[in-house]
Amino acid sequence: MGLYGERVGALSIVSKSADVSSRVESQLKLVIRPMYSSPPIHGASIVAAILKDRDLYNDWTIELKAMADRIINMRQQLFDALRARGTPGDWSHIIKQIGMFTFTGLNPEQVSILTKEYHIYLTSDGRISMAGLSSKTVPHLADAIHAVVTRVA
Repeated sequence: MGLYGERVGALSIVSKSADVSSRVESQLKLVIRPMYSSPPIHGASIVAAILKDRDLYNDWTIELKAMADRIINMRQQLFDALRARGTPGDWSHIIKQIGMFTFTGLNPEQVSILTKEYHIYLTSDGRISMAGLSSKTVPHLADAIHAVVTRVA
């Protein structure tokens, strides 16, 4: 199960100087250190409850399968959209890979353009979250990938 220890959210702090930033960072590190040393037990308790109860376990496996199928469908939609656009390259790796993320094969320059011009965020090595896609966002992603691939080799 992919529970993330119930640690969610982000904290951004803007300060007027590097000195203030340094002091704030130092205090934040003191606050978060115990959280990483002693992670919450809630996630383990949730997993145990689901695995011990046959009905909850059955519900979980059905939901897990639905999520996995949705990601597979997003992979297929992206693959089909890239092929329909005639995007140069062999994009079959998108449908051959499994999991929440895929390596697109895009280089750092292409990734940078996706981020700056199309507001598509992925790691600099081209890894993108397939779980974050929807049928509505696949066309935008496919258009952007097509544009950067045809523009930058």
